[in-house]
Amino acid sequence: MSLLVDFVQTTLDGSMAGSAYALLALGFTLMFGVMRRLNLSFGAALMLGAYVAAWLHLNAGLGALPVAILTVAVATLAGVYIERLCFAPLRGRDAVASLVSSFAVWMQLEELATLMLPRHTNAFPGLMDGDPLLIGPFQLRPDQLAMLAIAVALMAVVWLGLRRTRAGLALRVLADQPGAAIAVGIDIRTTALLTFAVASALGGLAAFLILAGDRQVTPMFGMWATMKGLIAMMLGGLGSLPGAVAGGLLLGVIEAHAQLRLGPQARDLIAYGLLFVCLVWRPGGLFGQTLVDTEATARARL
Repeated sequence: MSLLVDFVQTTLDGSMAGSAYALLALGFTLMFGVMRRLNLSFGAALMLGAYVAAWLHLNAGLGALPVAILTVAVATLAGVYIERLCFAPLRGRDAVASLVSSFAVWMQLEELATLMLPRHTNAFPGLMDGDPLLIGPFQLRPDQLAMLAIAVALMAVVWLGLRRTRAGLALRVLADQPGAAIAVGIDIRTTALLTFAVASALGGLAAFLILAGDRQVTPMFGMWATMKGLIAMMLGGLGSLPGAVAGGLLLGVIEAHAQLRLGPQARDLIAYGLLFVCLVWRPGGLFGQTLVDTEATARARL
């Protein structure tokens, strides 16, 4: 019985952490779906937003809500800056050029953030306090429950926005059929910019939720957020929004069980190993194999 309780408790904890990973993966998926390019500076944009908010928290005593708003706002502005600098001028060119330029901006934003707060560990306000909620033999932290609820609500908003709005329709057409999007007069520049802004806002909120749970931010957060978002996206499937959600939740659960069984040092190693196995066995991830097969067929016809 004790083993079953431990298994369920660990799965619950992993699902709550995975909900934030799912938001990071959603941001990556939105950008990749429209641009067919990887934005390596995504995590650095989130880190800059977190550092600006943490600086004001430390120097002006801002609470959790203003810090959340600032994190999202600065991350969104940084995402727009990245799109205008790295992707808009290189649209239609070799993907390597935009990849390298986004890596250069990653270094720029990360350096700017660390100049603001040079210490390795900086305080970050918590989402909420309170004793764990007891449901039978299981314990649930209030801040983790709030994180899960916010993440689920945002995923629903993104899904409805993509399915029920004109902007969402334009984004889906541009992602699925770029030629058709141009033919019907969809403004590619505006749609791409909107996509980066929405993806960065989602990432900024995910960054706040993660850091509010940890109550600290370090210079490693940019790299960490980039890797977690990429792994979750690739596990779920390139370009698939349901896959991003599934990949984030799966990554959170696997990491939680790996940490319980093998210790914190093995958690990331297990995640990278799972990604390797997935790329070898199913390169398109859980929900993105159709895209991989389509592109392979197109290359075979050339």
